[in-house]
Amino acid sequence: MTNVLVVEDDDLIRSVLVKALGGAEYTALEAVDGESAQAILSTISDIDLMLLDIGLPDTDGLTLLREARDRGFAAPVIILTARDSVANTVEGLESGANDYMVKPFRVPELLARIRLRLREHEATEDPGILEHAGMRLDIRTRRVEVDGRIQELTNREYSLLEMLLRNKGETISREQLLESVWGMDFDPGSNIVNVYIRSLRRKIGENKVQTVRGVGYRVE
Repeated sequence: MTNVLVVEDDDLIRSVLVKALGGAEYTALEAVDGESAQAILSTISDIDLMLLDIGLPDTDGLTLLREARDRGFAAPVIILTARDSVANTVEGLESGANDYMVKPFRVPELLARIRLRLREHEATEDPGILEHAGMRLDIRTRRVEVDGRIQELTNREYSLLEMLLRNKGETISREQLLESVWGMDFDPGSNIVNVYIRSLRRKIGENKVQTVRGVGYRVE
């Protein structure tokens, strides 16, 4: 699932955003001020996009944005604000925002902009790097990092993880994994995929790969 951080102190606006995001099959993470936003950004590594109100009760949203960018936060940011002057828009974009919408906004337009910014960001990502949910695979060197720590994987474990990350959010069947990683037709009596998934989980974390019972596996 795509994670969207919603930083908005107005309860009504935030609830509208969360409902709209859920309806579009995004996962919304809620922050009511700068402090709670900082807490989420420091503990969750796979934020895919941020919706940011700059009129927060404890800090200016642009300060929060600049600090996040300085720490390496690279996901798209869409500012939502009542400040509608050209100078405000320029300041927001120069602070690191990718887009700027003035309140009141139309939800369908916001969702369209979210889709656009996500597509643009995905297109600019290094094709030699697969990165998701704290996992980072360098395709060229086969180096694997999980939550900032290097992990040594066998060739089969690496190939399993690469296939799951290339298809993140999708359920990959045992048949597909067996054919892709081992080059074998599916043998209903074989548990080799299950064995390697268990081994992979021990190294990267039990919750990184989800089992879809009776179907296969996926990462979200």
